[in-house]
Amino acid sequence: MTVDEKAVQQTIVTERFDLRPLRLSDSGLIEMYGSDERVARMTTSIPHPLPPGTTEAFVSRALAADSAEHVWAIDGTKAGGAELMGVISLQAMDRNQSEVVYWIAPAFWNTGLASDAVEALVGANPMSNANMFASVFQDNPASAKVLTHCGFEYLGDAESFCVARDTTVPTWTYTHKL
Repeated sequence: MTVDEKAVQQTIVTERFDLRPLRLSDSGLIEMYGSDERVARMTTSIPHPLPPGTTEAFVSRALAADSAEHVWAIDGTKAGGAELMGVISLQAMDRNQSEVVYWIAPAFWNTGLASDAVEALVGANPMSNANMFASVFQDNPASAKVLTHCGFEYLGDAESFCVARDTTVPTWTYTHKL
């Protein structure tokens, strides 16, 4: 990826929300939601408790021109919702592939938001990938359901280290050919 590609990260528009690039002002809500143990335990990378500076470092990396990851805020303000309801990202991989990673704030769980956000991202395919991957912890069947609802197919079992749990956790891995 070149610097020019990162500079033009698009906003993905839906009726319910916009997936827009992160901005510095998102740090407060990201920290509030990310410090919730229920959120952190379902991600590989959010520590719990959340150390000072973690959120600012995450946002700075997301905004860096040389980042291989595109990060969007799920912004519901256009429909009278919250400015940040969760975060979704694409991490560039080799062979024209990317990995989808997302988390939703607990206040918006069980509302279809995760499915709608993943569906919008896959539909837009902003990196023009041939394939997208995603994985979820096996004790999070709701996220597995999101992926299968959005056209991802089960690929196999694996394990990932969860910083918040300080242990390796079994995962299900999914793929979506585009």
